This record gives sequence, structure tokens and C-alpha cells, in this order.
Amino acid sequence: MEILKPEELKEKFSDPWVAPYKKVLTMVDGDKVEIVEYHPCISGSHWLLHQYKNNSELIDDAYRDGNKHVYSCHIGSAPLDLKASFNAAGIDEIKVVDDEVKVTHAGLAGAGVGAGMCRGMGEGVKYIELIKSGGGSKEGRATVVTPKLEKIVIGVDDTDVKDAGATWTMAHNLGVELANEGFEYLDHIIVQLYPHNPHKTQNCVSIALTFAVESNKKETLINRVIEILKRDTLSDKTAIAILEGLEIPEKLREYSIATKSGMMDVETAEATANELGIDLIAVTGNQGKIGALAALGLYNDVEEAVKAYDKK
Repeated sequence: MEILKPEELKEKFSDPWVAPYKKVLTMVDGDKVEIVEYHPCISGSHWLLHQYKNNSELIDDAYRDGNKHVYSCHIGSAPLDLKASFNAAGIDEIKVVDDEVKVTHAGLAGAGVGAGMCRGMGEGVKYIELIKSGGGSKEGRATVVTPKLEKIVIGVDDTDVKDAGATWTMAHNLGVELANEGFEYLDHIIVQLYPHNPHKTQNCVSIALTFAVESNKKETLINRVIEILKRDTLSDKTAIAILEGLEIPEKLREYSIATKSGMMDVETAEATANELGIDLIAVTGNQGKIGALAALGLYNDVEEAVKAYDKK
């Protein structure tokens, strides 16, 4: 086994058959692990997603968004039975050691090259433990080691007014500003709320922003979100909701569906958040708490999040 850092890999493997990943991140919540990878290809990466999702017992779910792969996994060991074309690649071990996450990938031929050399060159990787190089007809196997991160989802609502502003753009620009400050801004999800709400400005949506963050930087991230919103919001009703970890409680999803289906009040939002241990923060006012909390319950189900219920 050879231990190599990204810069060492780039020096060692400059061949045309090595395509560096852009970034690899891992978030941990108990025995659950979410892996986010930015593949060098776009639709071509769907082959890999298919192989991983179908061949790896440690992967509970997976999806692709452009060149971004998201794997919902659990800690454990489940060795792969590799077979060309059918079982060509996957994950056979995930473990957390102190502040590091160690994910062992294996694959045949090109998938074996991707297992270590390609992934290992990505931003976010500390080092890899190269077990077998792969390529040609050979098996490749490597453990990719990344820092242990946590997931923070921030629901945002009520930043605009009747004649100015747009919550989805303000929220995205907030995420970009935080990314420029070094935070990992992962996604922006628009959640359609009740279309007939008399208090709406127009389309009646709230936003969920997802971040991967080191444990000791969570408070800084949240404080910066509040600071930026206070600076930029046009509304006196702006609020945020904060969900930590990789699980969405069923009661939270039910609340979100209810807020899409009909009118909701601040008192119910506060009671639900209190029961589930979710922080609701009035940035400039309380009304935004309703939509901010609703954004959290559907952030991982974008197809349902965008649906407008009761179109009449």
C-alpha cells in the first residue's frame, strides 16, 4: 500500500487515462455517511453512478445532478464481487477514524483508475491509500481519505416585498458569498408553498440552502447567514430554520406537505420546530418562520418540492 497526497498523485500519474475529480466531500451523522463527488465528466458519469448504486451494499441511495454524485451510505464493510460490465465498480468499506472518513473504492479497468488516482487528485481529499493501481484489465483499489464534515441545511423565507426582491436569488447569492469565504455551498432548492396564501408576494416559495461544514465552524456559518440577510433583506418578516445532520424527521416532512397544501401559522411552525429540536430564528420578523421550516422538510425531494398543490 502506498500513501499519496493529491499533489503527489498529480506528479506520479500524468497519463492521458487519468482524469482528476474536481472535489470529494463526506458528511457524517452517526452511522450515516453522505458522499458528494464532482466527477470530471457530466452525463458520462452516469455509468459509474449506476454501477455504484447497484453493486454496493453500503450505498442506501444515490443520484446524479450534472457531474455531481451524491451517495447516501452507512458505515461498514461489504466486499465487492467484481465482474466486468456487470459489477465493475463500487464501495466495499466505509469507516470513520477520529476526524477522518475512509472510503475504500474498487473497480475494474477504467473504474479501477477512478477508484484512487482520479478521485485522489480532487479538492477536499487529504490523501489516499493506494492498494492497487488498476487500468487495462486490472483491478484498482484505493481508500480515499477526507475530513469528517457535517451537513447543515438552512431554510430561508420572506426576504422580498410586493414590488421588489426575489428570495431565491438573494438566497443563492448568499450561498455564493459564503462559498467565496471558504464554506462548502452544496445546493439550492426551491420549495413551492401554498399558492393561495394571501400573504405571498407572488409565487410563494421558500429556499433551502445546503452546506458541508466542519463541526467547529457551524456557528460561524449560521452567524454569517444572519448577518448577510440583515444586510440584504427588503422584508421585516425574514426568518431562517436550521436542520443539522443527514436525516429528515417524518413529522418535518408532514409539516412541509401541510404548508404546501394549505395555510399554516407561526405558532404551529414554532411548536413543530421545538419538538424536533430545530432552531427557528427571526432575522427581521417571525412570519418567515413558516416557510423557512417548510423548506427543510423537502430539501432532498426536489420533484415534490417544486409541485404546486391545488392548482385551481
